[in-house]
Amino acid sequence: MTKVLVATDKPFAKVAVAGIRKVVEAAGFELALLEKYTEVSQFLAAVADADALIVRSDLVTAEVLDAAKQLKIVVRAGAGFDNIDLEAATKHGVVVMNTPGQNSNAVAELAFEMMLYQARGGFAGKSGFELRGKTLGLHAFGYVGKCMAAIAKGFGMQLFAYDPFLSAEDIAKEGVTPVASAEELYEKCQYVSLHMPANAKTKLSINHALLSRMPKGATLVNTARAEVIHEEDLLRVFEERPDFVYLSDVAPICKADIEAKYPGRFLFTAKKMGAQTEEANTNAGIAAAEQIRDFIVKGDKRFQVNK
Repeated sequence: MTKVLVATDKPFAKVAVAGIRKVVEAAGFELALLEKYTEVSQFLAAVADADALIVRSDLVTAEVLDAAKQLKIVVRAGAGFDNIDLEAATKHGVVVMNTPGQNSNAVAELAFEMMLYQARGGFAGKSGFELRGKTLGLHAFGYVGKCMAAIAKGFGMQLFAYDPFLSAEDIAKEGVTPVASAEELYEKCQYVSLHMPANAKTKLSINHALLSRMPKGATLVNTARAEVIHEEDLLRVFEERPDFVYLSDVAPICKADIEAKYPGRFLFTAKKMGAQTEEANTNAGIAAAEQIRDFIVKGDKRFQVNK
């Protein structure tokens, strides 16, 4: 019998586990849970006889893959998959997938919650400003970017997007104005929201050359990854521009410097919060189970990321 292991240091919500179990058992598979484990050795022991693996932010390293002698597929319940060693997985013949789109609305809502909190001065009783009429640039226009656009239209914001993997026509059909370059996006927009993955091309790419182009009242919103920010350049922009604000659910390494020198010009969540809703948790977990079922039963590799 195919064994599906859900290994989560931070467990899924009970409703999500129930949904995963329903999909797995309906397919005739066995479900095993490893929740709140404290030692890597526990993970290694649990994965030894698993055919399929579902994780959240848990590290699937070469060591884990070495221990997983029967493993055929691992699915990251979420969009990012930098917690999985793709090279090692490929060497072991293990298919790696993510669940794109399942957390998108939760991430987009968090971005707007941070923007609203900052715009109204942290609800401290002081006068703030409105989002209506402000320019919002979406740096990458995938699932989250499209959710951002839908919400921003309700606020009456002016929308622009840059994505090197999409045509201008693809962006325009969503009611968003396409721009030809990242530089143009930053020049036009008071708000820029980041939605790209962390990879060789994007790491450290959000730098002084881009941020210094932003108009007065510039606010950078990061619900993507910390690694895309060039932190030395970020600190330089903070120093040069008293109008610059940084909102992020990924606290930078230079957090202490920003907190000490630039009060009122930043917001960092206590931990990465983008996908931390019951709905996103459930959607991603069930999608992961469905993708495993379809891979085992039909050979469906639609969401494979280690091609």
